Amino acid sequence: MSVQSRGLLLLSLAIVLWGANWPVMKVGLSHISPIWFSATRFATGGACLFLLQMLTGTLRLPTRRDLPLIASVGLLQMLLFTVLGAIAMTTIPAGRSAVLAYTTPLWVTPAAILLFRERLSRGQLIGTLLGLSGVAALFNPQALDWNNSTLLKANLMLLAGSLCWAMCILHLRYYKGDSSAYQLAPWQMLLATIPLTGLAYVIEGPYSGDMSRSFWEVILFVGPLATAFCFVAVNAASMWLSSTSMSSAMLGVPVVGLMMSVVFLGEQLSLSLIIGVVAILGGILVVSLAAVKR
Repeated sequence: MSVQSRGLLLLSLAIVLWGANWPVMKVGLSHISPIWFSATRFATGGACLFLLQMLTGTLRLPTRRDLPLIASVGLLQMLLFTVLGAIAMTTIPAGRSAVLAYTTPLWVTPAAILLFRERLSRGQLIGTLLGLSGVAALFNPQALDWNNSTLLKANLMLLAGSLCWAMCILHLRYYKGDSSAYQLAPWQMLLATIPLTGLAYVIEGPYSGDMSRSFWEVILFVGPLATAFCFVAVNAASMWLSSTSMSSAMLGVPVVGLMMSVVFLGEQLSLSLIIGVVAILGGILVVSLAAVKR
């Protein structure tokens, strides 16, 4: 098997697992409260990566230059993005959650212009406007009950989490540490786990997992597979595939998440959701291709 074939295989498997992770998390939230769920996810995922790196001799202590990357990924992407998504999913469907959470590339472009004075190409402008029109479609009065403050807050939480992830992406773009993303991952997960555990105890009380068989099935999928394995797989695939292939393929995650939510959870595909998904994914694709072209 060629290097490119191995990369495509790993990336395809990661996309399916990450997409499936959204309905699985929805099921998991019936067995454990959202903040404890997020803490458990990174505790188990991080433990797997620490063990793997110790066995393969790749574990290393982060350097001083690595600390900002550990902080941004651990606190913005892992802690805030994950916990906001988990709390939001207690209210709204998993499929819609996956789509709104993956609007991240749409926020990267305008943020790069405002904060780092990047110039916007025609393709990036078209893609951003197309994607934002998709977000508007999901927030139109027929698709969202604006009188339901709980529902509105949940949708805004997903967009806020997506914005946190976008800030993290910009930091990774403009700042380079001494260690690889794979070497930093367990330390980032450890950093996310510690405050999540304290926050969960203060807000939600003692550990809330019901320890049922379904609970452990969800945890074993979300932690070792959807967190630890997928991170390693995508990291490996990014070394073998072009950035164009990577950015385009990752659009499959919200699609898989939405379709699996429809099939396994019985969620409904409304017209506004279909229009929003097509516009958002189209916008992200145009933005990604325009950025790579530049």
